[in-house]
Amino acid sequence: MQHVENERAGCVLHKFLLIYRHLRQYHRQIDEYGVRPRQASVLRYLADHGPATAGDIQAYLYTSASTASSVIAQLEDAGQVTRTRAPEDNRVVIITITDVGRDVATRTPVGGIGLLRQRLGNLSGEQLQQMDDALAEIMRLMEVQ
Repeated sequence: MQHVENERAGCVLHKFLLIYRHLRQYHRQIDEYGVRPRQASVLRYLADHGPATAGDIQAYLYTSASTASSVIAQLEDAGQVTRTRAPEDNRVVIITITDVGRDVATRTPVGGIGLLRQRLGNLSGEQLQQMDDALAEIMRLMEVQ
């Protein structure tokens, strides 16, 4: 019985490592287009949804405000987005994709987290709950906070 459990644990670990390697390979592939994966995600988000606030982008990336701001600044420096203040509230920054950014967004392949994000929406509530439970257990085993 212990042998079967060890074999099963090995299969689980192998699948986890395959996912990790796949993401690293996708990141290298995206780098060939001259953008980092987070930058490509923001460009695709803006291309699909139109102008967004810095807060919208922060929420989309599941990251801190400073990280989102850094990604936006890099894209602005590359001429791929513009930042403007909202006319009704000067504190709100609106991020708009440029033609250069739209070109990059359409040329970069959808993969990694972006592809996962798209396809998770097609799963049932039960399937999502099972995945959430399994990932929570992986996080617990790896002591991820």
